[in-house]
Amino acid sequence: MNTCVVVSTFSSYSVEEVADAVPMGLKWSQVYIYKDRDVTMDLVRKAERGGYNALVLTVDMIVIGKKVSCERHEFPRIRMGNFPAALERGAREYTVTELLDDSVTWEDFRWLKKFTKLPVIIKGILTDVDANTAVENGADGIVVSNHGGRQLDGAPASIDALPEVVKAVRGRCEVYLDGGIRTGTDVIKALALGAKAVLIGRPVLYGLAFKGEEGVHQVLQILKEELSTAMALTGCKSIEDIQRSLVVHRRYYLSNL
Repeated sequence: MNTCVVVSTFSSYSVEEVADAVPMGLKWSQVYIYKDRDVTMDLVRKAERGGYNALVLTVDMIVIGKKVSCERHEFPRIRMGNFPAALERGAREYTVTELLDDSVTWEDFRWLKKFTKLPVIIKGILTDVDANTAVENGADGIVVSNHGGRQLDGAPASIDALPEVVKAVRGRCEVYLDGGIRTGTDVIKALALGAKAVLIGRPVLYGLAFKGEEGVHQVLQILKEELSTAMALTGCKSIEDIQRSLVVHRRYYLSNL
C-alpha cells in the first residue's frame, strides 16, 4: 500500500518482531520517556537496529486519563511484546505504576534527541505555543493529536487545532494529523488545512478485527479510493492542488443567514 506503520510501544509484538516482518517497509517506532531512562534507551536502540525510520514521542500521556469504558468493560490483559513482565501482573497496572514518568520536561526531550540518530516526531500537540516550543527544541515533525479523545474530556478535536499548529510551525517541520479520520473526505480536509499526512488508528483495528491483514488492506484501499474521488470532485489533479480554500467552518455559512 506504500504507506507507513507507526508501531506502538505497547504493541502485542516487539520492536524486533515487527522489524523482522517488514524489513524493508517504512516504519516509525512510537515511544515514551520512562521513569527508568534505560528502558527508553533500550527501545530506541532496538528501533535503530531494526531499521525504523523515525521515533514518535507521545507527550500527552504522562499520566493515564480516566477511561470509564475500559473500567466498565474490564479491559482484558493483552500481550505486550516489549514488556513481557507485564503479562504476569496485568498490563494496565504495570504500565501506569512502573513506566510512565509524570515529571517529563523539554529537557528530557533534548536528552532523547542527543542520543538517537533517528528523527524525533512529537505526537500530542494541540496549541500554537506548544508547537513553537517543540520546533525550537528540535522536533523533526509534529503530530497534532488529542489521543483519540481518550485522555482529557473537553480537549479540542485534532482537526480544529490543526490550522493553529500549522501557522505556528511556519514550515519549519512537517505537521501530521491524528484522530477522526474515517473517510477520504476527512483526509482531504486535513491535507487542505496543512497536514503533510494523516495517521489512522481505529479504522485499521476495525479492519483487523473483521478480516485480519486482508481487512486492513481493504480499509486502506477504501480510504485511498475515497480520497481520489474527493480530489476529482474538488478539481484537484494532485496532492499539491489541494488548497486551504477547500475547507471552511460551518460558521462561514451560518454567519450569512
